[in-house]
Order: sequence, then C-alpha cells, then structure tokens
Amino acid sequence: MPKRPNIPCKHPNCPKLVAYGEKYCEEHKSLHLDEIYHKEKGAGKRLYTSRWQKVSKAFLKAHPLCERCKSEGRYTKATVVDHIKPHKGNRKLFWNRNNWQSLCKQCHDKKTLTEDRNGSMSKVYEYPTQ
Repeated sequence: MPKRPNIPCKHPNCPKLVAYGEKYCEEHKSLHLDEIYHKEKGAGKRLYTSRWQKVSKAFLKAHPLCERCKSEGRYTKATVVDHIKPHKGNRKLFWNRNNWQSLCKQCHDKKTLTEDRNGSMSKVYEYPTQ
C-alpha cells in the first residue's frame, strides 16, 4: 500500500516537511504544546497509564493529607495527586514530583475549575519557585 506524502510543518514560515498526521516538526512541536494538547483529544489521557496509577497511589500513601485543607487548619484525607502547574501534555512536567501535591477531591475540583476559567493558575495560586 502506498505511503501518504509528507506535509509542511504548520509553524509559520517553516519549510520542513513532517509525516502525514503530524502538525509540527520536532523543532517547533514544543512551541505548540497547548494547541496539540487541547485539539487532540486524549493527549493528556495517554499520560495517565497504569504506571501513573501505581506512582500516584504511592505518593498518596506518603502524603495522605490534603495540602490545601492542611494550610487552612483542617485535616482531610487526600484522594487525588494534583499537578501544581498544569502539565498540558508535557511529559517532563507531568512526571516531575516537585510539581505534585496531594489534594482532596473537593479542593482538586475547585482548583481545576479555577484553572479552566482563568486559563492559568498564576492568578489564583503561586507556583513554587525552583
């Protein structure tokens, strides 16, 4: 069966060709992670594998209390491992344990809703500097 021809990279003025089905060349792919993550349904889901299930379960065991509740003087069992800074499909940020925190479902839903409304958490939460 014949192979489909390569197509131009969609980055403005980029002359490189990419395989059919790809949008950007390797040089420009990292510049368009937001677009790739949001347009290709399931891009983030591919990161939530059985490996993630095991690692997040171990993280919750080591950090059993919700960080947000704890900072407000309440002691609530954490049920979700949250990415402090949204990873948007970035594997390096996704697996960076310094970017994880334990949250209860209520705090996680509240944080996620705020992220979705603002498009960025920087207005609501301060990210730790490292």
